[in-house]
Amino acid sequence: MMKILIIDAQGGGIGKQLVLAIKKNMPDAAVTAVGTNSAATMAMIKAGADNAATGENAVVVNSRRADVIIGPIGIVIADALLGEITPLMAKAVAQSDARRILIPINHCDNIVVGVEDLNIGKLIQNVIEELHKISFQTGKERPC
Repeated sequence: MMKILIIDAQGGGIGKQLVLAIKKNMPDAAVTAVGTNSAATMAMIKAGADNAATGENAVVVNSRRADVIIGPIGIVIADALLGEITPLMAKAVAQSDARRILIPINHCDNIVVGVEDLNIGKLIQNVIEELHKISFQTGKERPC
């Protein structure tokens, strides 16, 4: 069973959509949702996350346990998402052995160039496609 960690901040809107899409397309996956605040966590709980927690330590601990970490690109940038991503959170995600699927959200002074400006629905669809690719690669050696 794939262990997926979704990290989101602010109102948890992206996290909520991720939980809904993953539970619909990969019902056997274990989805843990970690919000940087209680509003983000609550949105992901309502969407159907299997487990949920809030805050810095929850990000650190669950980053060690996940097979895949998903969230907006700001989860690997200290002080991103209006300051909700602490340096320790960003480090935990970046140094995790998990695969990371980062959603290129151009927000809060972090701009990703060379990436199509897609709506959130298409970005979520791309996440699901990547998860399916990863699920077929389980057990195979990963490049990098």
